[in-house]
Amino acid sequence: MKNLAISQLAAGILLGLASVAACAAPTLKHPGEFIIDGMVFGMPKAKVYTEDYQGPAVVGDYVTALPNLKKLDYRGNREHQVRMDVFAQQVEVAPGQSYAAWSFGGSVPGPTLHVREGDRVVFTMKNRSDEEVSVTNPVKGGAPYFAQLQANLYQNNKPVISPMPHSMDFHAGTVAADDKWQSIAPGETIQFEWVANYPGVYMYHCGTPSVLMHTAMGQYGAVVVSPKNGYPTDKKVDHEYVIVQSEFYLEKFENNYIYNHDAAMARNPSHVTFNGHVSALSDAPLKANAGDRVRIYMLNAGPSGTSSFHVIGAIFDRVWYEGNIENEWRGMQTVLLGASNSAVMEFIVPEAGVYKLVDHEFADAERGAAGALVAGPRKAK
Repeated sequence: MKNLAISQLAAGILLGLASVAACAAPTLKHPGEFIIDGMVFGMPKAKVYTEDYQGPAVVGDYVTALPNLKKLDYRGNREHQVRMDVFAQQVEVAPGQSYAAWSFGGSVPGPTLHVREGDRVVFTMKNRSDEEVSVTNPVKGGAPYFAQLQANLYQNNKPVISPMPHSMDFHAGTVAADDKWQSIAPGETIQFEWVANYPGVYMYHCGTPSVLMHTAMGQYGAVVVSPKNGYPTDKKVDHEYVIVQSEFYLEKFENNYIYNHDAAMARNPSHVTFNGHVSALSDAPLKANAGDRVRIYMLNAGPSGTSSFHVIGAIFDRVWYEGNIENEWRGMQTVLLGASNSAVMEFIVPEAGVYKLVDHEFADAERGAAGALVAGPRKAK
């Protein structure tokens, strides 16, 4: 019995050592960085410079177009080289209704970035608002974002020129905002680093005044930071989708639409959409089958309104508010999100059919915040 106890103790020690090795301490890359509670802080100063860059406007192995999310097919942590250039695009928000948007990467909302808690992001952004940049032509060396965007052109993207200072504010980044989120002029490039210290679903947006105007003009998107050890239901999930709700404040001007700042200040949107277009999730509905577990990474980008997200015919049996596994709710019919709030929501598709996705604040649903998930018959697993 004594030898057995010693063997069990030794096995426990080895198991503990293996667990410690698997959860290795984060790596410090630059002088001045430091670790508190296993998180890395103290990033180097941002670099602002000029470059003769005409390459892909969006770069990154885990950067996708809505509603897609690329799976993290690596173990542990890694460094991501990510580029999202800023420039103007003529985009459609409803059939026959388009405006000259300010964008990250050419779409509204912008690309979705997926990383793991503890990953490092080296971010580069050139202000190309003084040049025409196409996102519909074939591109080499770009992110998966391009092929996905080109496969679903409900926004009918066309390049336009609208010179303007811009900046990037990642809510997922814990850095000095006056340094990393500083505005850059047309022709300038900014590069900075941040570590994804906290899991969750985070908004990014332009922080240049008027922040309301820059955001309402289209400069926002989502970053999904998956928990270091994942969500408890990861092995059960059959489909993952990203939805970004947002408002537009547009008025008709000649043959196009333009931004109406008075309407934005009054919080009176002309359109409220899922993924940037009133038809985005109707013309291209989400897909699943009866019995599937569907996970939605939901972000309400605002800039000013709330979202009461609901799937007609389903109940969210797991909800992680802001995407953090410590914030778990069960059995939710509707999830209320303020501007820039988010949640990871899961539901089981009960049977084949059409499941409407709506903002249950029905005035917003009638302005366009509606879509669908189409479920086929149950498949053997």
